[in-house]
Amino acid sequence: MEHSPVDAQPDAQSVSSASPHWTPFDRTMMQRCIELARRALGRTSPNPLVGSVIVRDGAIVGEGFHPGAGQPHAEIFALRQAGDKSQGATIYVNLEPCNHYGRTPPCTEALIAAGVAKVVVGMVDPNPLVAGSGIERIKKAGIEVVVGVETEACRQLNEAFIHRILHKRPWGMLKYAMTLDGKIATASGHSAWVTGQEARRYVHQLRTACDAVIVGGNTVRLDNPHLTSHDTDTHNPLRVVMSRTLDLPIDARLWETADAPTLVLTEIGANPDLQHQLVNKGVEVIEMTPLTPAKAMAYLYDRQLSTVLWECGGTLAARAIADGTVQKVLAFIAPKIVGGITAPSPVGDLGLARMTDALTLEQVSWRQLGSDYVVEGYVS
Repeated sequence: MEHSPVDAQPDAQSVSSASPHWTPFDRTMMQRCIELARRALGRTSPNPLVGSVIVRDGAIVGEGFHPGAGQPHAEIFALRQAGDKSQGATIYVNLEPCNHYGRTPPCTEALIAAGVAKVVVGMVDPNPLVAGSGIERIKKAGIEVVVGVETEACRQLNEAFIHRILHKRPWGMLKYAMTLDGKIATASGHSAWVTGQEARRYVHQLRTACDAVIVGGNTVRLDNPHLTSHDTDTHNPLRVVMSRTLDLPIDARLWETADAPTLVLTEIGANPDLQHQLVNKGVEVIEMTPLTPAKAMAYLYDRQLSTVLWECGGTLAARAIADGTVQKVLAFIAPKIVGGITAPSPVGDLGLARMTDALTLEQVSWRQLGSDYVVEGYVS
């Protein structure tokens, strides 16, 4: 398994001209950058989430965030708002300014032309096209640069972007809701609802931040989910169904594509009649053999996606883990007990015979949501 890319970053000290020293005000402004960046959750892939704040004489004179690939970067929006007040000002940005021509011109040149006096950077960009070159370009222009303010928060904000850059695959998160005795449904398959409303609202928000949500055929047949954010004003992820046989109901909610797009991944030649019906409903169908989580994630990477949420049952969850496509786990735990030897568990057979072989999560945190708890951790 791969370690969390949050720990695999260029060293801020290697691109900073002196030991970092910043003030509580600097941290507050960087937190504001992160807050601004989060306004574009789920909309920037394959680009990172970036926010920027310009300060002059202790007051904010310009703000901005990157709204999506192909559009101006956060620094440009902040400079536009600040106008002439950018001269001699300090600009804060959670990710190193770019120093190359892509869909947009380099931000470094815009900062130099605007006459800013100081640039405060949250973290170095892991993209090889940047990777410290933006900072060096600004420093060579005689502008003071400080690197490493609120770095951990900046890394966590863009952990999917970082993983995508370093590993050439989307960032995979496995989410499941289970009872206190480790069941995701009763022995009959009934699963509505394991957790309460607060936990479900949290999941809806989580989907908003994702590019895609993946389920298997059993989830479609048993739960008939919507897999949306349940909010007309927010982003809905691409809904992906993985099914080798395509033995799926024609009246599933996922085939209603007015609110959110749906993609079906299946084996070559599986159920051609249903494939035809799904395409007529506006569902995209892609055949691949063999159909595995690793191949699915490679395909989604090629489609420029960065963050993928696995909301599948235990069988597909185990395959996703075994294929190395899960980097983070979010387990929602309800204070309920249903029992049952045949009641399904969140993760199927991983072929582990001894407790010492168990997968161990790192950087574990938890929080309470109503009467439920959510435990988050990174796959080690």
